[in-house]
Amino acid sequence: MKYLLDTHVIMWALIDSPKLSKEVKQILFNNDNTIYYSTVSAWEVEIKHLKRENFKLSGKQLCFLCDQNYVLNLPIQNKHVEELENINKDTNHNDPFDKMLLAQAKVENMVLITHDKKFKAYNENNILFV
Repeated sequence: MKYLLDTHVIMWALIDSPKLSKEVKQILFNNDNTIYYSTVSAWEVEIKHLKRENFKLSGKQLCFLCDQNYVLNLPIQNKHVEELENINKDTNHNDPFDKMLLAQAKVENMVLITHDKKFKAYNENNILFV
């Protein structure tokens, strides 16, 4: 199975945070699964790195750490942007990074792993809440 990690799940996985559930750890270490991070997450991390003095990790560092841990990159493609038209617009969840992650997961037939309950507003069946 193919999984796309939400930004905070990537961060938790990279530092082996106790916030990372046993279920997600099993997914991550199962060799039958392919794990991805999105360029969207690297972009989001870089913005936070530039704006927040206490946010030490840069987008470049995130990419390096993901690559070192065999997490594959999913670049943004036109088909992902086009899928945004099909994302439920009748929600109070207006985070553009999250919408793109959801669009990418849908187009690529991936399960999006997140802890963000705001994703429930989209009523999609390819989201795993942890």
